[in-house]
Amino acid sequence: MPDFEKMYFQLAAKVADAIDILVEALQQGENDYIEDSTPIIALIKPEAEQNNGDKK
Repeated sequence: MPDFEKMYFQLAAKVADAIDILVEALQQGENDYIEDSTPIIALIKPEAEQNNGDKK
């Protein structure tokens, strides 16, 4: 007869390992995103610049 208790604990250990791998991957992705310092580019000129540009 199979040792179901041993099989259960082996499965639980492997599931915990998989969760640790996924959490580590998530954290690495978050760190990569935070470290990426891509500047934000404004596509609309502020109102003061628009008014000055119309007088030219």
